[in-house]
Amino acid sequence: MKRVLLYLVFSTALFTAKSQNIQLHYDLGEGRNFVTTTVEMFRPDSWGSTFFFIDMDYSADTRNVTNGVSLAYWEIARSFKWNENQQFQPRVEFNSGVFTLDGDGPWIPIENCLLAGVERTFASADFSKILTLQANYKRIKDKEDASFQLTAVWTIQMLEGKLTFTGFADFWKEEMFWGTNYRFLSEPQLWYNATKNLSLGTEIELSNNFVADEFKVMPTLGVKYTF
Repeated sequence: MKRVLLYLVFSTALFTAKSQNIQLHYDLGEGRNFVTTTVEMFRPDSWGSTFFFIDMDYSADTRNVTNGVSLAYWEIARSFKWNENQQFQPRVEFNSGVFTLDGDGPWIPIENCLLAGVERTFASADFSKILTLQANYKRIKDKEDASFQLTAVWTIQMLEGKLTFTGFADFWKEEMFWGTNYRFLSEPQLWYNATKNLSLGTEIELSNNFVADEFKVMPTLGVKYTF
């Protein structure tokens, strides 16, 4: 559910539109069975674009959080342009959040992260297929002063726009107390666009060395409303 609008940044900017959506996901899999909400906003302007999202988990899983939020996380990003033919756009991004491991336990911070880099977007002639590649310097406060993150973001429109396949993949370096110091996260989504505003679909979180020292597959069932 993260960065869904980033998948549409290039095509949306072409039409100088703005977009917001909210998503509700039911997280499946062992030890999960909880609800996640996502709020996203993308707004282009003559100097680039701004994007943010906020994720919240309402957990009834092994963390024993049965009333309230068990995780809150947000990202905000800004890309910059100075002409319409610009191939590479500089960008900056900030990420942060908190979570709890137990219903009675303390809140644990998700380290503040600052990213800066460039992105390049490729698109088919009708913009039904879009791919954005990013290369970023990444600073994780009190953990990594000089790390990196590579990101791919894509969207594919099918069946005359009734079906949308979108997603992102991140690979970055971060010092961990388990496994290696390299982490991978991808969240492909498949949406059936029932109306102009309402979509039904699924997200599958694929990760390695992210929530544990192993490769994990965690699906959801979701509904999305685009304003």
